[in-house]
Amino acid sequence: MATRIRLVRKGKRNRPYYNVIVVSDEKDGRGDVIEIIGYYDPLMEPPVFEVKDARVIHWLKLGAQPSDTVKSFIKKRGLLNQLNAD
Repeated sequence: MATRIRLVRKGKRNRPYYNVIVVSDEKDGRGDVIEIIGYYDPLMEPPVFEVKDARVIHWLKLGAQPSDTVKSFIKKRGLLNQLNAD
């Protein structure tokens, strides 16, 4: 089963926030989520990106592919460096 780490939009109109989820490639992420591993709130100053670092590394080791946006966020946190160091 191919998995992706991606964002799914939540919140009200003009007040978005995003959950960082692990989902199967065949699903849209609205209901069949494998695991919620964090969130992103772009309206905070500065924008907040919080994830469970251990779970992100776990899923990446299992072969989950992050979306481009999530990949840039986890690269800024240094999680890709931790993955390559192991």
